[in-house]
Amino acid sequence: MKWETVRLGDSCSKIGSGATPRGGSTVYRESGISLIRSQNVYNLTFDYNGLVHISDEAARRLNNVTIEENDILLNITGDSVARTCVVPKNILPARVNQHVSIIRPICDLINYKYLAYYLASPYMQAYMLNLAVGKGASRNALTKGMIEDFTISLPPIETQHRIADILSAYDDLIENNQKQIKLLEEAAMRLYKEWFVNLHFPGYETTKIVDGVPEGWSRKRLIDIAYIMMGQSPKSEYYNDKQQGLPFHQGVSNYGFRFITDEMYSTSYTRIAEAGSILFSVRAPVGRMNITKYKIVIGRGLAAVKHKDDLQSFLFYLLKKRFYKDNLIGNGAIYASITKDDLYSQEFLIPSDNLANEFNTITKEIDQRISNADRQITLLQQARDRLLPKLMSGEIEV
Repeated sequence: MKWETVRLGDSCSKIGSGATPRGGSTVYRESGISLIRSQNVYNLTFDYNGLVHISDEAARRLNNVTIEENDILLNITGDSVARTCVVPKNILPARVNQHVSIIRPICDLINYKYLAYYLASPYMQAYMLNLAVGKGASRNALTKGMIEDFTISLPPIETQHRIADILSAYDDLIENNQKQIKLLEEAAMRLYKEWFVNLHFPGYETTKIVDGVPEGWSRKRLIDIAYIMMGQSPKSEYYNDKQQGLPFHQGVSNYGFRFITDEMYSTSYTRIAEAGSILFSVRAPVGRMNITKYKIVIGRGLAAVKHKDDLQSFLFYLLKKRFYKDNLIGNGAIYASITKDDLYSQEFLIPSDNLANEFNTITKEIDQRISNADRQITLLQQARDRLLPKLMSGEIEV
C-alpha cells in the first residue's frame, strides 16, 4: 500500500517556540511551572537534570507556548538542534524557551508517537541537521517555516498506531531501566547521607568525637585523595564523527546521564581519561558528573577524577553530595567555571579508611546493578533504532 505524504504544517494545530522569561535565570526557582530548555530534550528521551521552574506570573507571559499532553518537543538551535522527544506528562504544566519548538499534530491525522519516532529516524535527523546548517549561518537553526514544510510519510492511522505500539514497547522497557537506575542512585545517596552527614555509621554509638569529628576522620583536599587531570582540547582538525580514534568529550551536552554517549571522536590524544574515571564538568554547568566506561579524550571543559585507593564509588557519592546542583561554585563573568586550583582545594570531611572501604564495597555492588541496567538500555535502544527505519519506510509491514 502506498503511503500518503503530507506537509507537517497542514497536519498540526500548533508549531512554535517560546522565549526566555524576562530576567533570565534570575527568575528560575525550585518549584512552579516547568520551563523546558534544549538541554532537557534528547532523541526519544527527556532529561530531567537541569529542569527549571518559573512563577505563575512569568508563565502567564508565555501562555502562547503552553505545553499540552502528547506534544512533541524539537530543539531548533545550537549544537543540540534536531533532538526530539514527547513531553513527559509528569512535568506538566510547562512552557518552552526560544530554543525548543512545540509540535502538536492533529490526532485524527497523525499519531503523536509515530511522529516523534519519524522525526527521530536517521533519515529525518540527517535531513534536519543538513537543513539547519545549510544557510551558512553562524549558529545551527531550524525556523518555524522549515518545520512547517517538512514532508511526512504517513500510513493509515491504524498502521501508525501499530508502529507506535511496537516501538513504544522498547521505550517502556528503557524507561523501566532508567527508573531502576534512579532508585538505585537514590538508595546509595541515602546511605551516604546516613553514614557521613547524619553520622549514623556502623559503630557510631561507641566512636569518640575528637575536635568536632569522629575519631579517625579528617579533613582533606580533593587532590589529597584523588588523581585529577584537567582536560585539554585537541585542534578541531582532528575531530570526526566517523568513530576514528578515541571518543572525544569536552562539555556537558550529554551529561544528564550517568554514563556518556559518544558523538564526536578525535585522532589526537591530548588528555586521556581512563576507564572508570569520574568526568567532572569544570565549565557551566559546573559540577555535573559522568562516568566513562572506556578510554576517552577529554577537552578543557572537563576534569577526570580517580580515587588514589580505588574507592571510586565512595568518591562518586562524595562529589555528588557536594555538587548536587549546577554551578554551586565557580567564577567568570560570562561562563561559570572552576579553576584547577579551586577544584584541587575542595575540602571534604573524610571518614576512616575502614569505613570508606565498607561504604565503597556496598555501593560498588549498587553501581554494578546500575551498570547492568544501563547495558540493557543500550541494547534496547540499538534494537529499537535498527527496527525504526524499517517500520518507517514500510520495509516491515505491520
